[in-house]
Amino acid sequence: MSRVVVAGAGGWGTALAAHLARKGDTVLLWARDPVHAAAIAGSRENTRLLPGVLLPPGVAVTADPGLAGFGLPDAAVFTVPSHGLGAVAGILRPALAGVPLVVSGVKGFEPGTFRRPSEVLADALGVAADRVCTLSGPSHAEEVGREVPTAVVAAAAIPATAAAAQALFFSSRFRVYTHSDLVGVELAGALKNVIALACGMTDGLGFGDNTRAALLTRGLAEIARLGATLGARRGTFQGLAGLGDLVVTCTSPLSRNRRLGMRLGAGERLEAVAGGMIQVAEGVRACAAAVALAQDRRVAMPISAQVHRVLFGGAPAAEALQELLTRDPRSEEETAP
Repeated sequence: MSRVVVAGAGGWGTALAAHLARKGDTVLLWARDPVHAAAIAGSRENTRLLPGVLLPPGVAVTADPGLAGFGLPDAAVFTVPSHGLGAVAGILRPALAGVPLVVSGVKGFEPGTFRRPSEVLADALGVAADRVCTLSGPSHAEEVGREVPTAVVAAAAIPATAAAAQALFFSSRFRVYTHSDLVGVELAGALKNVIALACGMTDGLGFGDNTRAALLTRGLAEIARLGATLGARRGTFQGLAGLGDLVVTCTSPLSRNRRLGMRLGAGERLEAVAGGMIQVAEGVRACAAAVALAQDRRVAMPISAQVHRVLFGGAPAAEALQELLTRDPRSEEETAP
């Protein structure tokens, strides 16, 4: 049994806290908002972000930056949105000094710097980079919370760290594979959300499976191209963190990014849609990062570029799709990942 702090009481953090407690671990779920923390503690349910999943007795909830006397945990798991990750890690740094394992459940980039979550956590917590792991793959919080069979990867710079995270999370309903390509796993988890926005847009336009499959396949190719220039291994994008997560995010009604894309495809504006969303659609910020990184590395990412036009340039989704369809004919072999 382990003692674990889960920082971030959104749907994903709540689902992981429940999962760990069901395995017998002692878990402290930390929320930045005291009102939100008190509501979860009182009802034993995150009614706003993960309704229907009751927290086991092994989960305590707090908003105290000192972690309410919990002491030094065996592991700290971060599940906050990417744009607030550094700030949250900074708040909790004194209470987590010396923590042996840090796990990122964050999929995105730090705004402005485009650093990956593992880089942000190592810096903000003042821990060695090889003690930070990322947990990624096709894993909707709603399904993990209900113990739907799931498979993910735990990636780290050294095998011992990935193995420690594997041992922490592994169960008969939550299968964890280790992975050594931390860069590729984190890039795959962030960039697949951009392609999910594109697929959602075509769904909102009324198109079908053919269009979605084309975007998913060509989207995977451009993600892998960019990843390779940033130090990732191309094969990583064929695995759970790449293809697996891409499929579930581009096709599932549970996908926030796909739902956002559908509304944009139906003609709504980003400001109006995003303002009414309770949970963060990470693909919006990831798209800005993807396009900036692609320009810097001189990598062609036509799908991401058109999603960027819709999000930030006011282009209609139908026009963006037409731009993709009327590009010069090419060889698939020449444009493969």
